[in-house]
Amino acid sequence: MLQKPTRPAMLALRWLGVGAGPTALALAFLWAGGCFSPARVTQNRLMGELHNAGSYGHGFRRAHAKGVCVSGWFDASGDAAHLSQAAVFHEQHVPVIGRFALAVGQPYMPDSGTTVRSMALRFMPPDAQEWRTGMNDPPVLPLRDARDVSDFFASQQIDPATGKPSPARTKAFGLTHPWLKSAAEKNAHRFISSGFADDTFHSLDSFVLVAADGTKTAVRWTMIPMQPVKPGDGKTGDHDYLFRTLIGDIHERPLQWHLVMTLADAHDVINDPSQIWALNDQTIDAGTLTLNSIESEDGGPCTGITFDPLVLPPGIQPSDDPILQVRSAAYMRSFSLRSGEKRSPSAVTPNLIQTYESKKS
Repeated sequence: MLQKPTRPAMLALRWLGVGAGPTALALAFLWAGGCFSPARVTQNRLMGELHNAGSYGHGFRRAHAKGVCVSGWFDASGDAAHLSQAAVFHEQHVPVIGRFALAVGQPYMPDSGTTVRSMALRFMPPDAQEWRTGMNDPPVLPLRDARDVSDFFASQQIDPATGKPSPARTKAFGLTHPWLKSAAEKNAHRFISSGFADDTFHSLDSFVLVAADGTKTAVRWTMIPMQPVKPGDGKTGDHDYLFRTLIGDIHERPLQWHLVMTLADAHDVINDPSQIWALNDQTIDAGTLTLNSIESEDGGPCTGITFDPLVLPPGIQPSDDPILQVRSAAYMRSFSLRSGEKRSPSAVTPNLIQTYESKKS
């Protein structure tokens, strides 16, 4: 049977259909790169600002560059099971891979007691989707949205004359962002513990727990140490003293934390991480984290993991907090960059850890 000749209009539509997918994809990349709105805060812009603020790069994470891998497990208490269907709140001995780090862009910087510390975790239930979370020890995040993040990184730009951020630029950031004053002051007066093992780590961002019946509860969470808490002594004589202490602590005994969920009250602000929640909010002990192994990032299990806070299992959802999207995008771009770079050895080497293992044996 003879086919009717294709009309010019139909031919054009067919070609349009063929090209629509690639065109849309190209436009998406241009949009993500900020080509249509130069003022947008993009992944590349954030990476550039981190670079200007002294981020080392060269195969390392653009922030929290100095770190070490840890592993262990999580035992649910069952007390949060009615709030979320996520397997991690229902099961025992869920394998965990984690990372302790300092919030610095330089992987070889000397340890300082006042530097922000982080705990990042990947929970891996055997027959369920994993959960990743990254937490810091300040109790609140003094940033509200993507613009605040970009402005803050820009304020930390290194002055070539001094090799440090300009005090005037840092002061100007505070003056032009008065809505962040309360959060900054709370962090400035936070208790600083002696090290990683006795530190408390906060989710900073808000999330939503979803129960089996669909009920939703907004929460923030905290890892509270079960080890005795001691004040930091500001020790700076040992270049890597915080990590040496952590290695010694974890070889001496398993380290443990309670995962405590704080349930949002009606007056708590969910979508702004710079807002401090009420001190009398209800809390629930969701279970116990146990870490009993530590390895260098040189070949360690955490090295290739991006602790993206939006890698969430059924039962945990992101809130409308805009910083979550910023963190996820920045982590993924950082991972993409460092994956294509040659990496030098970590400050916390396998030999350093093996020295403590030899002492224990």
